[in-house]
Amino acid sequence: MQGRPLAPRAIPGDVGVRALVDEFFLAYNAARLREACRIFALKMLEPDVTVGLTISGALTPAGLGPAAFVPLVEAGFVDWIVSTGANLYHDLHRTLGFTLFGVSPQVDDLALRRDKVIRIYDIVFDQEVLFKTDLFLSEVLKADEFQHRMGTAELHWRLGRYALEREKALGAAAPSLLGAAHLAGVPIYTSSPGDSGVGMNLAALRLQGFEVGFDPELDVNETAAIVYGAKRSGGKSGVLILGGGSPKNFALQTEPQIQEIYGLAERGHDYFIQVTDARPDTGGLSGATSQEAVTWGKVDPVQLPDTVVCYTDSTIALPILASYALGSRKPRPLKRLYDRRTDLVARMRADFLAKK
Repeated sequence: MQGRPLAPRAIPGDVGVRALVDEFFLAYNAARLREACRIFALKMLEPDVTVGLTISGALTPAGLGPAAFVPLVEAGFVDWIVSTGANLYHDLHRTLGFTLFGVSPQVDDLALRRDKVIRIYDIVFDQEVLFKTDLFLSEVLKADEFQHRMGTAELHWRLGRYALEREKALGAAAPSLLGAAHLAGVPIYTSSPGDSGVGMNLAALRLQGFEVGFDPELDVNETAAIVYGAKRSGGKSGVLILGGGSPKNFALQTEPQIQEIYGLAERGHDYFIQVTDARPDTGGLSGATSQEAVTWGKVDPVQLPDTVVCYTDSTIALPILASYALGSRKPRPLKRLYDRRTDLVARMRADFLAKK
């Protein structure tokens, strides 16, 4: 027989997260989460690996921005991000001094509507939180520095500076992901920028004659250049995928973009970790496995042992994985990929044009 003997001891009352994962996450998706923790902490966080994080699902309203994303960014454990725009919009609420509340999901939604209360499953907040966040975004995006067409990384980096200023002014106890990424030079991309409160407010400004706008083609080139630069310099690329959806595909399509569209030699991402509740048999991208991704060139087939899909809720897996990693590894030097975007694209462009 090959494999790991399943011979657990009794769980002590004072067990830490690392011991809990290593010794008591024994089988099924607990074991997959153990594999994800170990691949992330022991392999993906090596100095030569560029780590991309994708975020889908309503994770920032649940408080996982200051609880998990910010510590991972500050520790240098995340180098670039693809997020839904909604997560970045809701990331601003606490920065602006608003409070979100946890309740039972068994509530009267008609009564909530009457009382102007917004619900995200078991999270509620006053409707004014949306209106005042919209007002903040609208005023910020009118600034001269936003009056041009830009990639989402630039827009979020500039927005992060304003988030930091509000945190300082209000003494906010919960730091924002946008602010932390601004300080760390971590670029944040949104694969569908119009599909959120940020995009909705930007659209309203366009109707008023402001020039602020997105450049999605630049996002495609920048994200591909980040992965290409990591691999061409002799390093590796890893992706940590929370949920699925558009952010997952946008991060993974970097490899087909390099290989298929640019015609540059590459083999795929070296590490692939996904936490999802989506099934693969429905054919959706959210449930597609790393083995299926190999057929697209998204994942290096040689690296399949370093890929894992854990079928559970991201709100369960992320705090465990973050704690495991932060307790296992020292902080890494910041790669500051935001500052290097232009150079990375120029290098990839030169190789692309030479190839053609």
